[in-house]
Amino acid sequence: MAFPPRPPRGAFNPRFKKEQQQEHRTNYMIKVAEVRLVGENVEPGIFATADALKISQAQQLDLVEISPGANPPVCKIIDYNKFLYEEKKKKKEMKAKSKTSEVKEIRFTPNTDDHDFEFKVKHAEKFLSDGDKVKAHVQFKGRAIMFKERGELLLLKFADRLKDVGALEGLPKMEGKRMLVMFAPKAQQKKKGSELGKLVEKKTEDDSKSATPQE
Repeated sequence: MAFPPRPPRGAFNPRFKKEQQQEHRTNYMIKVAEVRLVGENVEPGIFATADALKISQAQQLDLVEISPGANPPVCKIIDYNKFLYEEKKKKKEMKAKSKTSEVKEIRFTPNTDDHDFEFKVKHAEKFLSDGDKVKAHVQFKGRAIMFKERGELLLLKFADRLKDVGALEGLPKMEGKRMLVMFAPKAQQKKKGSELGKLVEKKTEDDSKSATPQE
């Protein structure tokens, strides 16, 4: 035989449950005798908690405990919902700043056509704008190794196109059967970009001369 249900010990108080789940103590949840008060339109200092509550109520705001470990605890007079929004925004910004940078790879061949080149430029711009590094390399297979200068020119053109968003960490270099360069995200390095553009122009001119048949 089942026992009859126990009668409730007290009336259900939804506000009490909500307050117990709050991340911070607010208003009458703050039980200490005095607090250090901060906030807008408030003279910073140590106040009796009862007086701090009166000040917050006069401004139709909340008394929020922001540093419970301090002696006395630090409280701020602010709308609690606004306070939670600002805290969430700060955490999001800190998380974005602490994002681990990844290395994204862009692959070329000595015969990469213009359409494919433009496609890869757009991808690299997005990676760099997102805060990731970009490693670009030209893969040489078989006799294609004879076209190292063509690969170098391709990478330098690529670097010149990325000069507004990516900092070139060094000139193209060979590693085995591939030639590579590395880019890091950057803010502004216009001088370096202009010097790189001149280097690309020189390489293009030299390449054109070498391709012209000699009489």
